[in-house]
Amino acid sequence: MPIPVTVPRLGWNMDEGTFVEWLKADGDAVRPGEMLFKLEGEKAVEEIECFDAGTLSVPPDGPKPGERVKVGAVIAHLLQPGEAGAARAPEPAASPSVRRRASERGVDLREVTGTGPHGRILPADVPSRATAVTPRARKLARAAGVDPLTLKGSGRNGRVRAADIPNVPTAPSAPNVVPHTPTRRVIAERMTASLRAVAPVTLTTTADATNLVSLRAQFKTAGAVPVPSYTDFLAKLCAVALQQHPVMAAQWTDPGLALAERLDIGIAVDTDAGLLVPVLRDVPALGLRALAEKARDLIERARRGALTANELRGGRFTITNLGAFGIDGFTPIINPPECAILGVGRIERRAVPDGDRIVARNVLTLSLTFDHRVVDGAPAARFLQALVRCIENPAPWISS
Repeated sequence: MPIPVTVPRLGWNMDEGTFVEWLKADGDAVRPGEMLFKLEGEKAVEEIECFDAGTLSVPPDGPKPGERVKVGAVIAHLLQPGEAGAARAPEPAASPSVRRRASERGVDLREVTGTGPHGRILPADVPSRATAVTPRARKLARAAGVDPLTLKGSGRNGRVRAADIPNVPTAPSAPNVVPHTPTRRVIAERMTASLRAVAPVTLTTTADATNLVSLRAQFKTAGAVPVPSYTDFLAKLCAVALQQHPVMAAQWTDPGLALAERLDIGIAVDTDAGLLVPVLRDVPALGLRALAEKARDLIERARRGALTANELRGGRFTITNLGAFGIDGFTPIINPPECAILGVGRIERRAVPDGDRIVARNVLTLSLTFDHRVVDGAPAARFLQALVRCIENPAPWISS
């Protein structure tokens, strides 16, 4: 019996994805462990592994690059020895002379719209050259009243694609409408789901970051490559505070709170495609320089769109830093199913009291949003106090 090839779920809230491309061609032999196709899920493109063996059979209406596909949808089959592939659509009615003309011109009559009675193909319907048309392009062409065989295709060997069909409305007419990208839709879905599913509360405080600024300057002077960013420092210090207050890395489940077995911390990255949150694995086990190297690699690949879905999953806590934009306090939205997210504002030089004196200090604003279902305000405040203490005296907690 043919084994169905289905669209997998790449994220907890994923209902559909964008088909990118086949990595195997129709008719190819496929072995377990080989990559079968690419799928864009929650903000990342992932190669989908095949777990069975067989001959790939892609139906004529199989997904094309850029098409949206539902999770669980059957998009192809793996045929076993002796099994037939997907049935091709029967050729429409046509006279022997029309079939001969089509054969001479390399035209597949299944791609031709007949104008004769009951769709019969007439000699004039056979184009002078062979033009392949994707199923979606044929559908759009019918809606637009366009003969796709008269168009110049932009696909391989002149294949007419959906983008080649003119005058097809893609959205309700409105001025200056920018179509939603798949990544933007995922961000919207996750943010909306977060606000529906959790009970968010935000605490805001400040920390004296003078020693932190000085410590980073020492790394610069020492010629560290890369120079750790403030987000790198904060990831290490958050891991220290999370070890002291593990409930802040717990997750709500119906049976009870799921405590973290490992402190994986997400870092929010601004990209052209939208906000992505790659995850730094086992932060307590990393020295600062190793963490900075991993963070830089994740950030660069996030901005190139080269992250895998697995690199965006499994975080237990998230840091989002808007300090570079001159922002102080703000209300970050929890990245579900995590319990908390830390919003980092700018470091500002301020005059602050020190006993009877007024001194200049570097002050950092922190905004912690947490899920009140998981933790109450007082424990969340104690975590924030622990983090402030780490920031104000970072050296003991930082190893290069």
